[in-house]
Amino acid sequence: MFKKILIANRGEIAVRIIRACKELGIQTVAVYSKGDQEALHKELAAEAVCIGDASPKDSYLNVENIITAACLSGCDAIHPGFGFLSENPEFARMVEKCGLTFIGPNPSVMEKMGNKNEAIQSMIAAGVPVVPGSHKAVNLEEGLACADSIGYPVLIKASAGGGGKGIRLVEAKEDFNQAFNEAKEEALKFFSNDEVYIEKFIKHPKHIEVQLMCDKHGNAIHLFERNCSLQRRNQKMIEEAPCISISQELKNKLYDSAIKACKYIGYDSVGTIEFLVDDSENYYFMEMNTRVQVEHCVTEAVTNVDIVKNMIKIAYGLPLQFKQSDIKLYGYAIECRINAEDPRNDFRPTPGKINFLHTPGGMGVRIDSAVYPGYTISPYYDSMILKVICFAKTRLECIRKMRQALEELIVDGVKTTTEFDYVLLHHPSFILGHYDTSFIEGFIGELKENGKLIQ
Repeated sequence: MFKKILIANRGEIAVRIIRACKELGIQTVAVYSKGDQEALHKELAAEAVCIGDASPKDSYLNVENIITAACLSGCDAIHPGFGFLSENPEFARMVEKCGLTFIGPNPSVMEKMGNKNEAIQSMIAAGVPVVPGSHKAVNLEEGLACADSIGYPVLIKASAGGGGKGIRLVEAKEDFNQAFNEAKEEALKFFSNDEVYIEKFIKHPKHIEVQLMCDKHGNAIHLFERNCSLQRRNQKMIEEAPCISISQELKNKLYDSAIKACKYIGYDSVGTIEFLVDDSENYYFMEMNTRVQVEHCVTEAVTNVDIVKNMIKIAYGLPLQFKQSDIKLYGYAIECRINAEDPRNDFRPTPGKINFLHTPGGMGVRIDSAVYPGYTISPYYDSMILKVICFAKTRLECIRKMRQALEELIVDGVKTTTEFDYVLLHHPSFILGHYDTSFIEGFIGELKENGKLIQ
């Protein structure tokens, strides 16, 4: 097994990886920016190295500084976590060129699935359904022709995109030109690549993803599905597993397609394939995340499988210790992302000092976090400060447990999304599982009508 791993990330995912490494008997090295001098992951690791200023481009995106820190501290592997450099194939290649192991898929597969056009072509070749569209990068004239062919509304999407960036919805032809140029500009800004493609807009779909584990020996298994449809502006807010609102027949099709896709592309790590599902249970490949995801915790809860530890073992070259028949569902899990944002003021970020913090506990309650009383939330990074994960034998029991957990959660000093999530957990549509990706915006509209939120 690896002797020492550098975690090229921060926040709760860095803490999560450090804990997994300790359980495996692996030494850890944390990296931190000058803006993270008081960060928890820095204190929990055996060693910590400052890699630059607070701005991500000077620290957590600084490839040279990160790899130098790994080499000088005697590491034999780097775990990228999620975000930052986690899906950067050039970073993965450089890690390997320096004689270190990148804990993730091989760079060529990451590159293929990171480019939306190549990913779609691979899925077509693998026999996995894809959303109608251009299936390749297009210029303005080609984009217009494609949109006319498949019919409006359409989405203009960045080829190298992710995280909801570089996307524009076009309802009518007269709006296409402006949206096309805006999407290209945003794509260039966030991904240094202005290529975009056209895709049919599937109205009110469910966002269902399949968790996968694949090793370097050709073995691939799934860990069932997650419903990630509760989103605001393409950012997930609450996730649950398993999904109660689709049939078992469809679930089996999703599992089969996900496994088929992984074997076709030669995937060799932990990853997730995301699908859009319409009202008629037609399903379409959306994208693949070639990394551990924020919501991996709900899958761990319902399967009792440690995804992060297995990701490390796979990277070392060990075969999967599970067969598909070994993976069982033991109940239901829900994850609420708690963000330092003000829902009453258009969810504006609320960086600042946490004066007091009390987190819930008890059977079936898990907290993944890197904040503590006295910690100052930085304006430089993502606003998510902790995740509350609840597990129970039935979904209704799990909902009640999550409500109770949110009642106990106290974050004093900054505004958070706790109350927003708490109210949402009482909505009849959520309780019945009758929701899709448009639900949150409708829910926000209800709150605004009642004077609970402002623009």
